[in-house]
Amino acid sequence: MTLAKTEATSGTGLLPRVLAFSSSLSLDRALLHEDLVGSMAHVTMLGRTGVIPRAEARAIRDGLVALMERSKQGQLELPDEEDVHMAVEVELNRTIGGPAALLHSARSRNDQVATDLRLHVREAAARTLEQLTGFIGELVVRARAEKDVILPSYTHRQRAQPVSLAYWLASYGAAFLRDAQALAFVLDQCRLLPLGVGAISGTSLPIDREVTRTLLAFEGTTLNGMDTVGDRDFAMDFMYATARFLVHASRLSTDLIDFTTAEFGFASLSGDISMGSSMMPQKKNPDVFELIRGKSGRAIGNLVGLLVTVKGLPGGYNRDLQEDRAALLETAPLLTGVLEVLRLSLPRVTFHPEKCRVGVDEGFTQATDLAEALVKKGMPFRKAYQVVGSLVRRCQERGLTLRQASVELAQSIDPALDQATLAVLEPAGAVARKQSAGSTGPEAVAVTLAEIEKQAAVLRARAQSVPRLEALFTSLKESEL
Repeated sequence: MTLAKTEATSGTGLLPRVLAFSSSLSLDRALLHEDLVGSMAHVTMLGRTGVIPRAEARAIRDGLVALMERSKQGQLELPDEEDVHMAVEVELNRTIGGPAALLHSARSRNDQVATDLRLHVREAAARTLEQLTGFIGELVVRARAEKDVILPSYTHRQRAQPVSLAYWLASYGAAFLRDAQALAFVLDQCRLLPLGVGAISGTSLPIDREVTRTLLAFEGTTLNGMDTVGDRDFAMDFMYATARFLVHASRLSTDLIDFTTAEFGFASLSGDISMGSSMMPQKKNPDVFELIRGKSGRAIGNLVGLLVTVKGLPGGYNRDLQEDRAALLETAPLLTGVLEVLRLSLPRVTFHPEKCRVGVDEGFTQATDLAEALVKKGMPFRKAYQVVGSLVRRCQERGLTLRQASVELAQSIDPALDQATLAVLEPAGAVARKQSAGSTGPEAVAVTLAEIEKQAAVLRARAQSVPRLEALFTSLKESEL
């Protein structure tokens, strides 16, 4: 029976079907640049510490640089191997010959892949954190511009109280800010270098992990090799942050889907983000927001899949961990794709203040404001609640909104409902009277938006401080051996 060669490990070969089943190359070729950068740092360290001769180390590093340049030009075809790490080693051997055999000194694929994945997650988290904080800034600008639009808020999907559109936008700004904080936490979890722990217990060769740490701009080295090679917590943290962002994006999308229906009529979509029906000429569908909502399920599924893979494993490295690749490598494009489309689409949603105001009036949303006005006059809240509830029912029986109730009708329920008290039913005033921290009142919203903006700026600076892969490559290419 024909065997498939795996040249890098000098084995007798695998059955082709077994090699195909076990290979992760089709997926982790996406880690090629991370692998090349990690290898450049590793071989630089090997040369500086004398583990391998400097001349050979220089030849290996030059060979890795050449592979990177070919890859950037789209001219690198990797050989069929078990994974991208072995494919790089085989290709390096073909291009520079004998010195390539020294590259894997004091290194295992176990700590190599752990390093590649951390470099990937660090890069992706920093990039998406910068994009997300940009989006948060755009939400703040939009909120300030539409602070005078009043619409109903909802609890149990029933109209609740009047709020400003700025307050509604700020609610999602606060949620997305927490997602940005989660991405910053991911960066913290990627701050330690795995490379140098070997397969599980370290190496007897005289390496210096501090050299590699500095070259790859990590803040420290991992504490225990056995933990390091089996650790995918940083990946799960990134996938959790992504899933949570997509859940928030999904909830925002659901609001917008509702608001743009004829039943609500609060907003409309521009033609360049809405899709038509293949059969019904009148349709203008919010497909983009439905797709965002749908993609949140994939993000949640990816996270759960990795959790289930890891939860039953013993300590150290196990090949099951190869299954992290599909879910993890989809995560950053999924997050970035949703975020980009959301940033394109939200400015193309137009709110209609008059229709929003109708929703406020028809939903009796000022009822709580009226009850609180009675409390200010000395009436116990529970009694005020019952008085206003009676007025609401009377209005419903007559087909009136609260603002249409006459003083005579109101006072037939309780004399305290005089003209001055009924004046609180004006929606803008109902919003303006909210002065508690975190409320919909204009001053409170202004404070909230300023705080969101300030925290987002700090997180954006954190993202921008993370060394990017391209910068690492340039630095390593020029570093001394």
